[in-house]
Amino acid sequence: MLKVIIIPGIMVVSFSHFLVELFGSILPHVFYSFFKEIGTIFVIVAALLFAVTWLLRARPRNFPKNYHLICFDVFGEKSIIDGLRTEFKTNDVAWSFMREYKRRFPLYHFALVVDDSNSEKEMIIRYI
Repeated sequence: MLKVIIIPGIMVVSFSHFLVELFGSILPHVFYSFFKEIGTIFVIVAALLFAVTWLLRARPRNFPKNYHLICFDVFGEKSIIDGLRTEFKTNDVAWSFMREYKRRFPLYHFALVVDDSNSEKEMIIRYI
């Protein structure tokens, strides 16, 4: 009778000890180390993705160095008005002068053109 109680009891205790060890320490340690590594990889991938997008968006731009104004009369022909400044280094200054000239000479139209030595045609940026 002792055999009938002791052997199944030892089996139940050993199996329950195995389950406690499995779910109490073995699996949590495995999952903890796995998720710890996955978290590290996630942070590294996010940093690399940010760096690549920043480098692609921050590429250097080639801004024009010189701007000049072209005056057009009522018929659309190029004309020259004495006393007008037509050569500029920055876009903002050229645009400011262009608005002032349009206020002073309402019958003329003005075009802001980029000086680009690579192309044969003039590229008009703004026209009023």
